[in-house]
Amino acid sequence: MANLNKILKQAQKMQEQIQQEMEALQVEATVGGGMVTVRMSGQKLLLSASVDPSLLIPSEKEMLEDLLVAAVNQAAEKVDEALQSRMGGLGGGLGLPGM
Repeated sequence: MANLNKILKQAQKMQEQIQQEMEALQVEATVGGGMVTVRMSGQKLLLSASVDPSLLIPSEKEMLEDLLVAAVNQAAEKVDEALQSRMGGLGGGLGLPGM
């Protein structure tokens, strides 16, 4: 039972470390050949968005909307990938068999 408690404490410590890393993480996604760039935190909060001025005309409204959605989704995927790569070592770090 003491061994299980040790493993649980290690898991909690590793989880806290990953959470801190994710809080500090910032990712950037650029779409449309550089026309739209967004920056997102590891907590999936949108930090900034940059839009090429050529998209700021009424006739480009739909394209701008599409590019913003694509950029935000791409940034969210990057956050997910970063979390998965950090979580990948979690099982091995605990000394659990088969992980």
